Formats: sequence, structure tokens, C-alpha cells
Amino acid sequence: MDRNIYRRIEVCFPLYDESARQQIRTLMRLQLESAKSASQGKSRSQQTVYRYLAGLRTALYCCLLLLLSGLGACHFNEQFSSPLWFYRYSSNTPSKWDTVLTRGSFLELRPDGSYSQDFGHFDYGNWQLKEKELYLTNQHHTTYIFRLLKIGEKEMDVYLSKGKIAYFEKQPRPPGRSSKDPFSLENNQWRIPATHKENIGEIRQRLHNHFQFWEAYFQWGSDNDISAINVTDIPSPLKIYGNGFGLKRYDSLSVQWRSYFFDTEDCHTADTLIKGVFRRNKIKWPDTDDEGKLFVSGVQQVEEFLK
Repeated sequence: MDRNIYRRIEVCFPLYDESARQQIRTLMRLQLESAKSASQGKSRSQQTVYRYLAGLRTALYCCLLLLLSGLGACHFNEQFSSPLWFYRYSSNTPSKWDTVLTRGSFLELRPDGSYSQDFGHFDYGNWQLKEKELYLTNQHHTTYIFRLLKIGEKEMDVYLSKGKIAYFEKQPRPPGRSSKDPFSLENNQWRIPATHKENIGEIRQRLHNHFQFWEAYFQWGSDNDISAINVTDIPSPLKIYGNGFGLKRYDSLSVQWRSYFFDTEDCHTADTLIKGVFRRNKIKWPDTDDEGKLFVSGVQQVEEFLK
């Protein structure tokens, strides 16, 4: 039989599903081992692979039986219901993550299967819940698996790695429109570190997007009657008071805020730019006792100043 060596197309593609990867590894190992044994007259690879595939078919039947009996897992999925979670400091037993995560660390799981999170750095992608394991596949096609130890109506305990447990509390999920969602990719471009030295227009856009986040964040808090939303743990040049906000000194800016810029020079440029905006313009604070409306109005005006 002639073999087509020169007139063919070979296609390579990545495998992201870990179970499929494992099957391919096993098949390759069986073929290599069988080839070695065959040279000694002991084995044939076709028979070895056939027995392996026959075992997979048996396993598939077992999986169907488990599916029919998996009412407990279904209940767990229903209880989970794709919410928004914020990290909370542990009260009784200190968590090893209390020095890594802050009250500004969040995980939003949306009904369409997308997610966004900030566990010290901003990620987004797709999520799945399998049994009691949460699979997060980010924008770089890297999958992280977190075991859910406890799910309550308002709290969740997550085993992260190496004995580290993080505690989260449930918050109202924002509206479906990404422009109104303070945790969406659209409102968090500013959290993505620059990969090149940015010009003044790009730095201005980064700042503008940062204030878009604040607008959506304050509106979300107001719409859901959250009396005390966290503002101190969010990386920002803003210094927020009970009746307004100002700007922090450069040497008071957090390490995380500085890390978003390509270098120190770009961070200084952003600091000079936003301070210039505040010097040249005066915010007209509305006469209202509603703090939500007060802050939304203030950041909307800064957004206009930055255009």
C-alpha cells in the first residue's frame, strides 16, 4: 500500500481538557512500550491499545450510572448559582491568605459561564463547576482548580493550595450589562499591566477606565443598599472620605497600583496627569445626603475632565 508522504496536510491543535490530555499520554505510552516489547517478540501495540479503549468504554457506562445517581452534586450546583464573592478576613482562625488577599479581592461568576477575578492580579475567562471543584480557565488558557469546602447562603470556604483556605462572602450580583458591572473586563482594563511603554493618550485612557470602574462600583453599592462598600483596599490614586474624595501623594500610592504601569516614569506621568486634572477643574458636588449619588456624580465629572 502506497503511503501519502508529500501530498497531505497535518494539523496541530491544543488540548485543554485534562482528561483528554491524560488519555493521549496513556495511548502514547502504551504504543511506545508495545513497540519496545514487540522488538523482543512479546507484544503487539494494536492489541494493547484495543484493550485500553475497551476499558474506557466500560468506564463510560459507569459514568452514566454515576450521572443518574448524582442528585447531591446537582443540589450543590443549584446552591452555588453563579454569584459574586468578596474575600473576607477570617475571624477566629487566621488564614494564611490574609496577607495576600484583601477585602478588595473578588470573584464574579456569571450565568453565561464567564468570570473575572482579582486575587492579587486581574484574570478573566470561563468557569465550570464539577462536583465540588471550581475550574477557572483564564485568558491565557491556564486552568486553576479550586476545591470548595463549604457553600452557605452567604459564605464560601475555598481550598486554594498547600493547606491554604480562603473565606469569601456573597454579595449581590451586578446587572447583566458589562458597562454597568464594576467587575467586568470592560471596567477593569486599568488593572491589566502595561506590556509596553505607554504614550500620554494610553495613560489617559487607563485613568479614564479607572474612573469608569469607580462610577459602576459606587452605583452598584447604591443600587443594592450596601451601607459600607470597601474603598480602602482597591488600588487607586483616589483618597476617599465620607463626603468626597481627593488624591493621594505619589509616595502613598500602593505597590499594586504602580505595578499596572510599564515603568516608574509612566506611573509618574499618570500621577502628574491626574493631579493636573484636579487642579484645573473643580468638582461640583451635588447637594444630597445620598452618598452613592454624591460619589457617582463626582467620578462622572472626573471622567469628563479626562476626555
